[in-house]
Amino acid sequence: MSTTLNDRLQVLLEPLASEAGVDLEEVTLTKVGGRRVLDVVLDADGGVDLDTVAELSRAFGAALDGPDGTAVLGDGEYRLEVGSPGVDRLLTLPRHWRRARTRLVKAQLGTGAEVTGRVLESDEDGVLLEIPPVKGRGRATERRLPFADVAKARVQIEFNRKGLDEDAEIEDAETEVDGDDSDEALSDEA
Repeated sequence: MSTTLNDRLQVLLEPLASEAGVDLEEVTLTKVGGRRVLDVVLDADGGVDLDTVAELSRAFGAALDGPDGTAVLGDGEYRLEVGSPGVDRLLTLPRHWRRARTRLVKAQLGTGAEVTGRVLESDEDGVLLEIPPVKGRGRATERRLPFADVAKARVQIEFNRKGLDEDAEIEDAETEVDGDDSDEALSDEA
């Protein structure tokens, strides 16, 4: 049985998130400047859009203000904040790793060593990383990390990311230009 207030709040809100097709990642009630703030973090494959956040904010508010919510949270005022995880979220579950596919991550291992690599694939037991060559020399290597060996891991911010995402966008843009009828109109005029 759930023992902490945050656990009981998670049990109350989890069915609403599941019904909307998203994962309820975290529920945290804190006191900020004398006010209670209930922070709810949602995530899904492909991310969570603002419409879903707004709909769930209303549904969570109704549940929290109803009899079941009052039994858990009490009658006092609170501020509800619903959002998606930030870039600094720890990768703790297999679904976090799955959603980080193609992203660069830094993992601290239980041994104290650090590994930085791009997520190629993951399953319920571990992740396959592409480790870049040292100082750009040589070839990238692949390394399988069992989740049991990972003490802590986070996605790394890449401002000039080169790779799969940009290539796919460029190919899509080229296809649209090639398929445009304006080329035919120009050749007919010549």
